[in-house]
Amino acid sequence: MAKHVYCRHRTEIEVPFFDVDAMHIVWHGHYVKYLEVARCAFLTEIGYDYNEMGRQGFSWPVVQLNLKYVKPARFGQKIYVDLALVEIESCLRIDYTISDAQSGAKLTKASTTQVAVALESGEMQFQTPASWLAAVAKHKSFQTA
Repeated sequence: MAKHVYCRHRTEIEVPFFDVDAMHIVWHGHYVKYLEVARCAFLTEIGYDYNEMGRQGFSWPVVQLNLKYVKPARFGQKIYVDLALVEIESCLRIDYTISDAQSGAKLTKASTTQVAVALESGEMQFQTPASWLAAVAKHKSFQTA
């Protein structure tokens, strides 16, 4: 059974020189940064960036990260980071596909899970805040389950 996707977002990144090794291949740890760049662009688009999360009284730490490397990205390559928001009620779970912008070849598959933590008490929330759900529902690609 296919996962429900609440929202989609695409970010384009050009691989900078400082992200590659002597072979001009992206060091594996930088893929996490590319996920964060795409996630921040999406959060900004819905008006619920990390500053707004804090104003609403929550932090959203990453509690799980999965990566599967298929092909390496290289210096100067333009890549797409496609984000699919697949869970919004108990956590923020996003699936990502990193691909070559020109050919569409898949380079990396990934997912992240974040949970809401109340800043005042430090307690993890078992349901995401209403302010988060309202922000997501405003996105142009939002689809209910």
